[in-house]
Amino acid sequence: MMKPSDAQPVSRKSPWVKVGAPARKILPARDLVKPDTSKPALAGVKGGVRADIKSQTRETLAETLKEWGEQPFRAEQVLDWLYKRRATCWDAMSNLPKALRDRLAERFTLGAIELVRKQGSRDTTQKFLWRLRDGALIESVLIPANPALYGEASDRHTLCVSTQVGCAYGCKFCASGLDGWKRNLTPDEIVEQVLAVEWLSGFEFQVSSSSEASADAKPETRNQKPETRLVSNLVIMGMGEPLANYDNLLRALSILNAPWGGGIGARKITISTSGLAPQIRRLADEPLQFKLAISLHGATDEVRTKLMPVNRRFPIHELAAACDYHFQKKGKMITFEYILIAGVNDHVSQVRPLAHLAQRLHAKVNLIPYNSVEGLEWQRPTEEAQEAFLAALERWHVPATLRREKGHDIDAACGQLRLKTERELGGLA
Repeated sequence: MMKPSDAQPVSRKSPWVKVGAPARKILPARDLVKPDTSKPALAGVKGGVRADIKSQTRETLAETLKEWGEQPFRAEQVLDWLYKRRATCWDAMSNLPKALRDRLAERFTLGAIELVRKQGSRDTTQKFLWRLRDGALIESVLIPANPALYGEASDRHTLCVSTQVGCAYGCKFCASGLDGWKRNLTPDEIVEQVLAVEWLSGFEFQVSSSSEASADAKPETRNQKPETRLVSNLVIMGMGEPLANYDNLLRALSILNAPWGGGIGARKITISTSGLAPQIRRLADEPLQFKLAISLHGATDEVRTKLMPVNRRFPIHELAAACDYHFQKKGKMITFEYILIAGVNDHVSQVRPLAHLAQRLHAKVNLIPYNSVEGLEWQRPTEEAQEAFLAALERWHVPATLRREKGHDIDAACGQLRLKTERELGGLA
């Protein structure tokens, strides 16, 4: 088991890493410095806390700069520094007047989430544990596509990002909600997971091996090739229920999708939900063509309610109606995420209702063998049971895949690494 002090080191030039600060050095939330509310709040600053610049869209940023009497091109310069050059401090924005940099620093923060731990698996899946400004911990997981032919590197990487600290929905098999829900992530905290993973990965594999990188090189800008990126696909199915943080999520995704921002195509972004039917309908009415995935895990109310309390609020018939509405509006195939749990939902008798539901809703099925969580009773099915379930589903002519070993040898279950770290820190207090 990885100890808190075993976090893999990343070069000292990374703004996402505190040098020499292992996980045990993280301050508990009660010891963090609170915002100074003794001074009058600036216009547009709520509760004495400045918004992070990465929560701003091009339109809101341009409007602020216009109010300050700045030329329209200044907004484009700021965005270029943030998302192309990956600036992490205001002074790096050398083509902005110092007076403007100072004013931006007064109005907005330019923060970076802090890497606490990084785990890699034999199949090169990597899990990142981040510390936020208030000391809360969240996770992201970088999943490569299968290697290309002849051993060449994969040309596609999917990043699974979190949207909440903890989760209120209490899925019985999931580690994310074991300590309850703490808060929603802000748009910048969602965006920052993508930027930080790309920065760290690029730094380790490019800059650190470059003969041109000097020991005194400034870290404030990272992306030497702005037209290239590591993360090509996003799945919004990390910690938390994404659609319970709807507004912040959509703001973050609009930034990550925008050509001036992350530049990730909407069709390469998949939003997962445990089944919040009203929000699924709302998402269907959005103009952007995000993909939808349903964390189903049971095709009958009896099985699904046993695993997912949300099914009492939105049973399968109501969830199916919302999914049908989404399909009618978008015309895009939905994905059913189906975690195979031994003795619960992995028997071939469960295939028939799952196949009927998938055929009705034009859905494909992604079968995921359960990743065991310490303290929970559920177990991973045998490989024979996994393959039998897949074969039975395919006989119904349902498009289906079986996920094979993408992180099973790390704390890959959602929220597991965070939970383990928080419990270790509690034991050290």
